[in-house]
Formats: sequence, structure tokens, C-alpha cells
Amino acid sequence: MQITKSPLEVGESPPFKAGFFSGSHNYSPARTDVKAGRSAESGFTLIELVVSLTILSILAAVALPYAETVVRRQKEMELRRSLREVRTALDEYKRLADEKKISVEVGDSGYPKTLEALLAGVDLVGGSGKRRFLRRVPKDPLTNSTDWGLRSYFDDPDSTMWGGEDVFDVYTKSEKTALDGTKYKDW
Repeated sequence: MQITKSPLEVGESPPFKAGFFSGSHNYSPARTDVKAGRSAESGFTLIELVVSLTILSILAAVALPYAETVVRRQKEMELRRSLREVRTALDEYKRLADEKKISVEVGDSGYPKTLEALLAGVDLVGGSGKRRFLRRVPKDPLTNSTDWGLRSYFDDPDSTMWGGEDVFDVYTKSEKTALDGTKYKDW
């Protein structure tokens, strides 16, 4: 009686059968490591995991400050845009007052009394309609509110106390420092 050994036991490739390449077989040389007696697809070693986590940590440590800088730069751009929008509206109001298209009391600077006057609008002289300067007061991205610091035409340029006579300028109430080293409230 002759004993034949299975091709899997001697490490030979299996004989060609019809349907072998069609996936109807269960033979996979990578599944069994005969010498070690364990699966060759057992996963990552501890060293590989530690090295991978170390590399991932280094990449995260580099990317996080960059991401924070990008967010800060976006807030700065939004602050500049908001300041420009309000200041343009204030300048337009003053221009119309100087051209006598808006009635101004004697002794007034020609700037609006409040920011709400820019929202509500003013009647133009001669009955030619009403002019609005802002649809809404823009939000300060640093304080996340519409509560701006105000300066009057009669206030000192670096004053943080509003005189209340009119609104000549606006600034953020944030005490933080910009990326360029200046204070946001000085913008």
C-alpha cells in the first residue's frame, strides 16, 4: 500500500484543476506557515504600532499649530472686513452730510449719533427718499458679538471711552494680540 502525501504537507503547489482560478478552491499559501505553526497574516507587531503612533503624533504636533494659525488668520480677515464695512458706512453718512443731502444740526460733526442710525437710515433733504447705510451691524469675530467699541469725533484718537456725541469710528473690544504683533483694538 502506497501512502501519498497531500501537496499542502510537502510545500508543493496543488495540481491544476478545472475551476482552480475561479475561486472555488480553499488553498492559499499565505494562510498557513507550516514551519512556525501560526498564521502569517496575524497583524502588526507591537514595534510597528509604536513607530506608526510616534510618526502620527509628530505629524499632529506639527499640523495643530498650523491649523490654529489658519483659523486666527481667517478671524483677522473677517475682522478687517467687518471694520471696513462699518467704516465705509460711516464715511458715506459723513459725505452725504457734508454735501448737505442729510440735515445736520449746527455744531454737529456730521457723523451719525448711533450705529442704529446706519441701520434705520435717514431721510434725504429735498424729499428724495430715505437712505440706509447698513443692512445689519456686522459681528465682531473676536468677541462674537455686535457690541463694538465706539469713538466720537470729539474723543482722543486712542480713547477707549466713548463720549456719546456721535459715532466717528469703531474698534473691537478684544484685548488679544494679532499675528503681526499689534493689538486688535488698535486696528
